[in-house]
Amino acid sequence: MNTMTQTAGRAGSVAPPYAELATKLRGALITPDDAGYDGARAVYNAMIDRRPAAIARVADAADVVQCVNFARVHGVELAVRGGGHNAGGLGVWNHALVIDLGAMRSTTPDPAGHRVRVDGGCTWSDVDHSTVAFGMATPTGFIASTGVGGLALGGGIGYLSRRFGLTVDNLLSADVVLADGRLVTADEHNYADLFWALRGGGGNFGVVTSFTFRCHDIGENGTIIGGPVLYDLADTAAVMRWYRELLPSLPEELNGWLGLITIPPAPPFPEELWGRKSCAIVWCYTGSHDKANDVLAPVRDFGAPLVVGLQEMPFTVLQSAFDGLYPPGLQWYWKADFVHEISDEAIGIHEKYGASLPTGHSTMHLYPIDGAAARIPETATAFAYRGGGWAGVIVGVDPDPANAQLITDWAKAYWEELHPTTAGGAYINFMMGEGEERIRASYLDNYDRLAQIKAKYDPQNLFHINQNISPAAAA
Repeated sequence: MNTMTQTAGRAGSVAPPYAELATKLRGALITPDDAGYDGARAVYNAMIDRRPAAIARVADAADVVQCVNFARVHGVELAVRGGGHNAGGLGVWNHALVIDLGAMRSTTPDPAGHRVRVDGGCTWSDVDHSTVAFGMATPTGFIASTGVGGLALGGGIGYLSRRFGLTVDNLLSADVVLADGRLVTADEHNYADLFWALRGGGGNFGVVTSFTFRCHDIGENGTIIGGPVLYDLADTAAVMRWYRELLPSLPEELNGWLGLITIPPAPPFPEELWGRKSCAIVWCYTGSHDKANDVLAPVRDFGAPLVVGLQEMPFTVLQSAFDGLYPPGLQWYWKADFVHEISDEAIGIHEKYGASLPTGHSTMHLYPIDGAAARIPETATAFAYRGGGWAGVIVGVDPDPANAQLITDWAKAYWEELHPTTAGGAYINFMMGEGEERIRASYLDNYDRLAQIKAKYDPQNLFHINQNISPAAAA
């Protein structure tokens, strides 16, 4: 195994003994001289180009303990990578030791107990594969290739949120390697303060090597009714006004996120619509199919849609529907905010920037935080935005690095004009590097409690390559 000749760790200029670490791991340690280094450091967002000192493809929790202890003792930066989807690419960092959990992908469904245990390196496609076969699921996001750890620790907003809450609301326990190298299990009765913080506090408190989630029966043996309804972009204002009033009145078995998109140039969309800008709502109905016609009638019948793509499908199909459109390796620039209401002022701004979508992949989405997700008190978990509304995200996206500035400028301008109409904070899973003030705003009154828990479990801020919560100062 090749080793580093130099690195820039927090302790100084002396290179840590990575060769010694390699001998202690069941998994592989990859350094810049190794052939697979560039592939190992690549993340979902190709706008991120960082060069870690070493990447540990850990095989188990014991490997994680070795890496955490090594980083602490030698004073090197430590980054943690699950699925690599993080908006700011925080799973890799220059000169850091990266703990790559991607080889830890086992799942253990428990159909009788309606739960599933999953390793920290799993993606949501791994989880859905293991649960939907038994007609059940746990709330996740909207892209199946997303890593479980990043999404779950940040909150977890998805198709099932109106009916069953966020991912964090369905977390039963977590196995965590702490900054001091201990492996503990946190749940409602053990390390309860840590368990509270993990449910929305991101990667600030340790490396989660295993999650156990509550599962729920969905659809007819895992078959749901869902898909997109697309409208002409000129109908955006009417669709948004109708949607903002309709959504809270719908049965919680029906959820739908709204977006401004360019219709993909591929089946199943009609060829005459390829490349056309559109206002879209993607619906997911997980209730009894006997009631589906009545429940779905309002969303089928409104306006003059270009496409009504509602149909029966396994939940896994809807969950993975956008994976092909958004493969790893695209250029991404993200901006986000929570939204309490879709005001008329905001609708005008959406119309303006929807008409100027700069590339075919660039888009704006509004994801509901409603129903079961909004009934949880804001202090019950670290995830604080429980007052109803939406998690909004604006993303400039394109395959071509030459368009990086174009998509960045569009997303920034859109956000800057829209931000005064929003709630202030943002979903941390959608944030890039935006500073402490934005992080504080995203946790509301929960921030100070998180800072106290951070001081208890990570007083030296070993886990700081994240949307960082600084440890509270000693009283």
